[in-house]
Amino acid sequence: MLFLPKAVAFVAILIVGWLIAKAVLKIVDKVLERVHFDRAVERGGIKTALARSKYDASDIVAKLAYYAVLLVTLQLAFGIWGPNPISDLIHGVVAWLPRAFVAIVIVVVAAAIAKAVKDIISSALGGLSYGRVLANIASVFILGLGVIAALNQIGVATAVTTPVLIAVLATVGGILVVGVGGGLVRPMQSRWENWLARAEEESQAIATHARAYQAGRRDAAAMPTMPPPAQPVTGPGAEVSNEATMVLPEARGIYR
Repeated sequence: MLFLPKAVAFVAILIVGWLIAKAVLKIVDKVLERVHFDRAVERGGIKTALARSKYDASDIVAKLAYYAVLLVTLQLAFGIWGPNPISDLIHGVVAWLPRAFVAIVIVVVAAAIAKAVKDIISSALGGLSYGRVLANIASVFILGLGVIAALNQIGVATAVTTPVLIAVLATVGGILVVGVGGGLVRPMQSRWENWLARAEEESQAIATHARAYQAGRRDAAAMPTMPPPAQPVTGPGAEVSNEATMVLPEARGIYR
């Protein structure tokens, strides 16, 4: 008699929670599609990662919301039986879900920023030989920082990601200090001279093309417009009028 009401309440909570989770799944999916969430994610470069998946970004987020509601439902349902290991486990998972959501947002924002930086650098330095390489390096660096921040947010591999980030930054700083200002001054100086000379040549070529383009536009704008062709005259005296019309453009040219 004491077990039966708890069992009925347990089943009722599971059924109601499952129905609410299904409704949340549909609502979140429709809202994300309405605000064009998939388009924003694809601009961020995550489209390649989801190319072989049958779910798009909005479906994945909606599924996460669905399972989050189910976990809360299980937590409430098992809470009827009092303190138990299953309730403690579900409570830990539910407490971890906001951190997972923040991690997803960090990855999406980092991917969007990396894509924007890559496009800007490619557009600004597209005429240079090393412009695409710089754009790819900047994009990968920003995306890597976003992934490391997301992993630290959810508490996964923090003992690995944090030392890796510190090591990368320290390596870059050491290379700049030792290589540029230390024993590799002369080799770096010769390389910098070559790079600057190449950049100057390419910038001059770009400026020459730009001036030629502007000159062509000015010449096209300065060209006089030709008068419309005369319409043939029909009726009496048409032969005389047409001959005069044919001679008239030559006379105009001579007069000019």
